[in-house]
Amino acid sequence: MMETLLEPKYIFTFLLMGTIVYITYLSKKNSSASDFFVGGRSFGWFTNGSAIAGDYLSAATFLGLAGLTFSIGYDGAFYTFSFSIGLTLLAIFVAGPLRRFGAYTVADFVAYRFHSKRARLVAVLVVLSISGFYAAPQLLGAAQILSMFFGTSYEFGIIFTCAVMILYVGVGGMKGTTLNQALELWIRLGAFILMVGAAIYGGLHYEKILSAITSFSGSVANTAAFTEDGKDIVANGESWATSGVLTPNFLHTVSLIIGLSLGTIGLPHILLRFYTNPSAKAARKSALMAIGIASVFFLFAVYLGVVGRALFLEGNLNAEVMKNLVTGGDNMVVPSIAEVLGGKWLLGLVIAGAFAAIFSNLSGLFIASSGALAHDLYASFSKKELSQKQRVAAGKVAILILGILYGLLGLLVKEASIGHLVALAFTVAASTFTPIFLFGIWWRGMTEKGAIAGLLVGLIVSMVMIFLSPFLPAALQFKVPGIVTVPIGFLTVYIVSKLDRKVPADVNDFMRKVHSKESEVA
Repeated sequence: MMETLLEPKYIFTFLLMGTIVYITYLSKKNSSASDFFVGGRSFGWFTNGSAIAGDYLSAATFLGLAGLTFSIGYDGAFYTFSFSIGLTLLAIFVAGPLRRFGAYTVADFVAYRFHSKRARLVAVLVVLSISGFYAAPQLLGAAQILSMFFGTSYEFGIIFTCAVMILYVGVGGMKGTTLNQALELWIRLGAFILMVGAAIYGGLHYEKILSAITSFSGSVANTAAFTEDGKDIVANGESWATSGVLTPNFLHTVSLIIGLSLGTIGLPHILLRFYTNPSAKAARKSALMAIGIASVFFLFAVYLGVVGRALFLEGNLNAEVMKNLVTGGDNMVVPSIAEVLGGKWLLGLVIAGAFAAIFSNLSGLFIASSGALAHDLYASFSKKELSQKQRVAAGKVAILILGILYGLLGLLVKEASIGHLVALAFTVAASTFTPIFLFGIWWRGMTEKGAIAGLLVGLIVSMVMIFLSPFLPAALQFKVPGIVTVPIGFLTVYIVSKLDRKVPADVNDFMRKVHSKESEVA
């Protein structure tokens, strides 16, 4: 037993968990709603920039992007380009004005912009929908890692991860969440740097990788067979590794880029991070830092995905690694090739890095959704004035509720692809909140009815195109339907607002607040 616990995967995972508990304990004092939901707006650009990147670079980046490149080749790079575009647009058009506005939640923006409880209620519905879409694949990644490398059941992995999140966010609030996210970012980046270094040191430079992929002929040497639970599993490199290749299609590519690029602007857990800066200037610097870190991450993810593809097609991997690649699918490429490149110690660090990616992103989703439940629903619609202590208590109860709800969602996506699920979450965000924030910050003419209609229509159309795709005409069947849903979201806001024309009387005051330099430190 002791020898097992001294394995690198246990050592690194226990160190990560211990550090999380320690930081959470130090951050447990949350005396006000501002402390719990936005960390007292006290984080500088470096810490918050690290936290934004940590929140943004989820399991979809650490596991999913490399997995997509491994499965579909260089088409996977479109995901990375789109994510980078999204962060850049967020930094240019939203970060500074959103911090000048200053609030606790995403729904606050809609509610205060139009002085509308109805708009707040609809915004809460959208926040919970997007967060649920995003939380499910993070839980999937955690459960798969625990199952593959620690021998636990998928169900245990979901329960364990949700329990960690309830402790992590419920006790530490935004303060503990931010500090943990910043730390977890650098753990993941360190793991990726070591993997890239090990690959290059081992001779896996671009020329060799390209040669391995292009010269593959599907020979018997590229087929591995082994047995699991009495059943033969055969992994043929050619048929399996190329089975997910997307048929080149211009409209599908454009749809993917639109959904992912604009989706970043509408992600509640990312938008919320700009409330935690002390000023608009710090918010912009945080966004720029996140762009730089994310760009490095994306480059490494694509490279490692191609490395994994080349190693798999060469067919010289041992049976255990081949088994992990086949049974884990796209989601387990990074941990599997880590063992090939650096043995058990690098694998242990990468497993800890994967947990860090999942915990970091999930904590952001939990804090954003708890704000929607506790602040936007309970506190805003309560008939009595709540004390700061009661608001914090409501936030903690909301965390417990979310742990149960997200756990149920995680159980439903056992066979899904992390990267694809996250892409769908981005599409819903791009079709709902992105039009609201861009129009709300830069167009005086948006009305309450326009905002509500845009949120509801964008959400409904997205859900129809995602869940009912097989029943739609072939021309409307997109894996990522951004080319249809995003324009509909924008047009709905614009057309309904133009027809309504009931612009808030104080819209000029609002615009001065979010764009004036005098509000830099508000």
